[in-house]
Amino acid sequence: MSDASPSESSPREPKAKLQVSFASFLVSLGRTALEHLGDVPETEARADLDLARQTIDLLAILQDKTKGNLDTEEARLLESMLYELRMRYVKRAGASKA
Repeated sequence: MSDASPSESSPREPKAKLQVSFASFLVSLGRTALEHLGDVPETEARADLDLARQTIDLLAILQDKTKGNLDTEEARLLESMLYELRMRYVKRAGASKA
């Protein structure tokens, strides 16, 4: 019989599953847009306004297609996220033209 404890005999224990929700999906897309805008410190040098615009447009499509199907919190999150991302996009786009 082995003297190894259960944790030693199975070094790769399954990780707890992360909860995936519509809100976490939105946050993930929002983070992607921020990365494309160069607003995440480690991605600043790789800003790509076309990809940022595409991701913001994708969020706008989700807002349109899910209208009336979201709870109050999800709708508020999506609305505020879109507003903030659009303002950041306008600022970045204006700065790149100057």
